[in-house]
Amino acid sequence: MKRFISASASGFKKAEWILLGAPLDSTVSRQPGSSKAPQSIRDESWNLETFSFSIKRDLEDVNFFDIGDLVLQCRPIEIALDIIYKVANHLFKNRKKVLSFGGEHLVSYGLIKAAAETHPGLHVIHLDAHADLRDTYHGERFTHATVMRRVAEECLDTPSNLYQFGIRSGTKQEYEWGKNNTRLFEEQDIVSALSNVINDLQDKPIYISLDIDIFDPSIAPGTGTPEPGGVIDYREVLNFMTTMSSLNIVGMDIVEVCPLLDINNITSVLAAKIAREALLLWGVEKVV
Repeated sequence: MKRFISASASGFKKAEWILLGAPLDSTVSRQPGSSKAPQSIRDESWNLETFSFSIKRDLEDVNFFDIGDLVLQCRPIEIALDIIYKVANHLFKNRKKVLSFGGEHLVSYGLIKAAAETHPGLHVIHLDAHADLRDTYHGERFTHATVMRRVAEECLDTPSNLYQFGIRSGTKQEYEWGKNNTRLFEEQDIVSALSNVINDLQDKPIYISLDIDIFDPSIAPGTGTPEPGGVIDYREVLNFMTTMSSLNIVGMDIVEVCPLLDINNITSVLAAKIAREALLLWGVEKVV
C-alpha cells in the first residue's frame, strides 16, 4: 500500500499525527464507492508538492505517520464501527492526533466517540452540505444521514458542542432540531461565521469532520451525494482552517470522496491537499 507523501516509514512512536484509512461504504444513500477513497487520496498526494506556498512549511519537516487502512468492508455495521472506535481510542489514549480518510461519513461516529472519551469537553466542527441530523434513515439509526445526530446525542457532553458550517440541505425536522440543539450556521460565509464564535472554542479540544460535498459538485464531482448550490471554494476552506490555528485540534476526518464518480481524480487531489495543509498547520516538527 502506498502511504501518504512524506509519511515516515518507521516513526510511529515519535509521530504526533497518525493517518488512518477507514474505507467503510455500507449505508450510502445514493452512489457507493467511497471505500476506494483512502487509497486514491494517498495516491494523489504524490502529485502534490510537499511544500505549501500558502503556509510556507514543508511536509518533510512534519512528524506524522500513516498506519494504512482498517479492514471494514463486508463486516456488519456495528462491528465496523467498533473496529474504528477501538483503533482510534488506542491512538488517542497514546496521545496521538488522528487524521482519517473515509469512507462514508458514518466513520466519523467511531472516531468522534473515541476522541470524546479521551478528550473531555470535546467540541466538533462539522463542514458539510448536509445536516446529517436525521434520527433514522429508512428505519436505521446508524447511517451517513444520521451520523451527526448520533454524535450530538451520544458522543458529546451536549448537542450544542456540535458546530455545523456550510449546511445547505436537510429535512424540515433536521433544520428544526439543529436550530434548537446544535450550533447550525446557515450562512455560506463560513470564515465569518467561525470568527464570530472562535473565542468560545479557545482551550477546548476540537475535532473536525469535513464532508467533501461541502464544495459544489463543479469543484468536487467525485462524491456520492452531490449537492448543487455550494459557494465555498478551496481557498475559503483553507482560510477557515487557518483561522483555527490557535485552537487545540485533536483529530480530523475527510469523508465521502468517491473516486469511481470522479473526473481526472480532482476530488481526491482536493482531499489530499486539504490533508496536507492540515498537517502543515497543526503538525509539529520532526525531532531529529
